[in-house]
Amino acid sequence: RIRFVLSSYLRSRLQKIEKFFPHVLEREKSRVEGQPSLLSPEEFAFAKEYYTNTETYLKAVALKRMPLNLQTVDLLKAVPEPCLDSFVFLRVKEKQENILVEPETDDQREYIVDLEEGSQHLMRYRTVAPLVSNGAVQLI
Repeated sequence: RIRFVLSSYLRSRLQKIEKFFPHVLEREKSRVEGQPSLLSPEEFAFAKEYYTNTETYLKAVALKRMPLNLQTVDLLKAVPEPCLDSFVFLRVKEKQENILVEPETDDQREYIVDLEEGSQHLMRYRTVAPLVSNGAVQLI
């Protein structure tokens, strides 16, 4: 049972890397020195190899048969960006106060919440992304 859950989790991560690979690699390149990577070394190698293979395949199959002015493709623009407005489950590792939650619709207004240590929440990723980066909350 544990092996199934871990395999499912890893499969899900690899599917996300495949879906957003140029953006994943761009984020890794722009990462500040000392800032922890969101990818394991194996996942980073997989993303680089996937990028190279996709680019090679596109050139071999489609781009070389197109007019010269159309033989370049920017994969960063061609692949959709991840939706940061998706809702995620999170567990609070360190108490956080005065977190601004933006409204979901026009007839709502923004509000402020306090996140108690050990509590679990369902929130938009965009709201908690900085907290995930600094380790104050953990995605579950």
